[in-house]
Amino acid sequence: MAGNELPQGTPADPIADPHREGPHAAPHDAPHDAPHTAAEERAQWRALQGDVEGLADVAAERGRGLLDAARLQAQSYVEQRKSDAAQSVHDLAQTIRNSGRDLGDKPNVRAFFDSAADGLEQLGSSIERRSLGEFYSEAEAFARRAPVAVAVGTFVAGLIAARFIKSSSLPPEAPDGDARDSFRA
Repeated sequence: MAGNELPQGTPADPIADPHREGPHAAPHDAPHDAPHTAAEERAQWRALQGDVEGLADVAAERGRGLLDAARLQAQSYVEQRKSDAAQSVHDLAQTIRNSGRDLGDKPNVRAFFDSAADGLEQLGSSIERRSLGEFYSEAEAFARRAPVAVAVGTFVAGLIAARFIKSSSLPPEAPDGDARDSFRA
């Protein structure tokens, strides 16, 4: 609606509306005030429209500000979690490297531990320098290259999750007089 339009169903001259109630009910009640009052009402209507448009602009701006703040907070949270994950991987690499040092008399085993630690340190560094978008792009590219591997991995993860959920649930109650009652403590 443009700034100078009246809502649909509103008469062009609200003072001339024969169904209107109030002190200015019909044009014959106050002939000398009708043009002046109609102009005032139109001006008030336009001022009201301007106020509503101003409120809408303020609400939209505050909404954008709220979205920007939420986006920044989410990005900060993801970056913190990413840093924590990278630090955990680095700590694991250091633990594996230290475990390998304890096996100084077995050079082949120590080399295996050092190699594993080096790989984990590279993974930790990769996590630190990549953005969430890059991780998503790489996962998507892998899923496109090896859809069967992704499907099998998802299926196995589902089986493991189902098994974990099933094993962590409480056992069902046995009916009275069940033979298994003698084995329960």
